[in-house]
Amino acid sequence: MSTLDPRSPLVLDTRELGRRAGSMKEYQFAVEASAEYGVAMIAVPKGSEIEFEIRLESVIDGVLVTGTALVNVTGECSRCLEPLAFDLEVDLQEMFEHPETDARGREVDTGEGDDDLPKLEGDYLDLEPVLRDAVVLALPMVPLCRPDCRGLCSECGANLNEDPEHAHDEVDPRWASLIDLATKDSGEED
Repeated sequence: MSTLDPRSPLVLDTRELGRRAGSMKEYQFAVEASAEYGVAMIAVPKGSEIEFEIRLESVIDGVLVTGTALVNVTGECSRCLEPLAFDLEVDLQEMFEHPETDARGREVDTGEGDDDLPKLEGDYLDLEPVLRDAVVLALPMVPLCRPDCRGLCSECGANLNEDPEHAHDEVDPRWASLIDLATKDSGEED
């Protein structure tokens, strides 16, 4: 019994391929992201459009899915915390194994085989885990608004991209008391 919903936009029916090695079907379609794919600072927002160009190929052991997904990524720069958005094309490739069947054609769990490969559920495969993994792995670990982003001032938090000449007078903490004393003395003389 399949647990996949065939009406889901990322669940694809492979019946047209059959089990003939070498048969192929190409798809181009767009869906809305059903969940947010990403990490804390950068992600593909839920509801954004994802454009797919994929190919399903029947091979001896199952169905090979290859192609690309174009996603819109939003987040914030890790240096200056300004918002950023860009399009990202991710490569998709996954092998879905045919389930083991008994003499009557019913699916059986043999407990053998490569557990790392996803299985077809009946004639259906689910692209969502493949998409999520590909997007998360393709996202930059340190998102930047631009490669030369200067970030924020560690003293006051000013955006250094807006004021590149921004600086603070550095005072050695050991001399701070003398500077305070000097400013008090100069204030009394006036």
